Amino acid sequence: MKVRIEIDTRTFVRFWLVVIGFAFAILALYSARTALIIIGTALFLALALNGPVSRLSRRLPDRSRTLSTAIAFTVVVALLAAVVFLVLPPIIQQTAKFIESAPTLVRSMSEQWQGLGNLIDKYHIQPQVDQAVAAIQADSTRWAASFGKNFISGVGSAFSMFAATLLVLVLTFLMLVEGPSWLKRLWGLYKDTDRMETHQRLVRRMHSVVSGYVTGQLTVSGIGGLCAGATVFIMSMFFKEIPANLALPTIAITFTLSLIPMFGATIAGVIISLLLVFNSVPAGIIFAIYFMIYQQVENNFISPTIQSRRIELSPLAVLVAVTIGLYVFGIAGGIISIPIAGSLKVLVEEYLENNRKVRTEADKPLTKLVKKLSGDSVS
Repeated sequence: MKVRIEIDTRTFVRFWLVVIGFAFAILALYSARTALIIIGTALFLALALNGPVSRLSRRLPDRSRTLSTAIAFTVVVALLAAVVFLVLPPIIQQTAKFIESAPTLVRSMSEQWQGLGNLIDKYHIQPQVDQAVAAIQADSTRWAASFGKNFISGVGSAFSMFAATLLVLVLTFLMLVEGPSWLKRLWGLYKDTDRMETHQRLVRRMHSVVSGYVTGQLTVSGIGGLCAGATVFIMSMFFKEIPANLALPTIAITFTLSLIPMFGATIAGVIISLLLVFNSVPAGIIFAIYFMIYQQVENNFISPTIQSRRIELSPLAVLVAVTIGLYVFGIAGGIISIPIAGSLKVLVEEYLENNRKVRTEADKPLTKLVKKLSGDSVS
């Protein structure tokens, strides 16, 4: 039996207009992803700093929101400047030390190469070695030819990052100052008090998720950074090649990269281990072993204890959110992906709860009777 479905022209046109509209909306969002990242990062920072700014404004004599935001920003910028001035000198010192030790390293490799040359002559693999060396030389030539272009591109990327950072700070400042007034205007548009209270409760829950995640992640990253720095400082007492001031870059690198969920701490451990290997190979291996053990302790005890009941996302949901955030929006997306996922979870829970209440109300005998009487009166 054949079934024939007839669709009028208007319905057909409307359907494709909706599809095309969705396609254009997705394309517009993808094209504006950089701007969305900047705005989202600023909103994320504003939500994170809103609590301290609000508490500070309540203690000021005139309750000035602008003054409290300016004080909070001054403290944050001062901390960042202190980190930069404390971290950069040891890194520059280690880089200079590595450059000074490069001739010795080359001499050692040359001595080893003589022994390797005898081995090559013994097994008659000189043609293969010459081919590999020629390939490396060709790659080096291409890299040298494109060095100028890569340098200009790097300078442009650094300038773009600086401009984006400045824009994020300005947007965050304005959001903190004007946020309460905008919320007051928004709540003033509501005519239904019950709906307004429901949405206010929803906003409070989402803000609690974001602020709780930020506080917990900062605490976990701070503990990890301090423990890594203390480890490097203790190792400097046993390995003379490792300077004690290397502990400060260790704290800064571990703290900053640990803010990236799932992968950041591992990247920090690899960087610091390589930095230590340049000074002492045993020290780098010892630190790598320490970092692997500490990550197990952090993932199984420290982080669950601090982050418990803040977001309540399963490990699969966290991994999916971080993966999407990293591959679509980069490092910034990886940082804000978990609180966004937690906020979406709050929205879904609120939607399901409202549907459950509606169904429960509709199943009550009195409600059914009123609906039946209303239907009879209309008929």
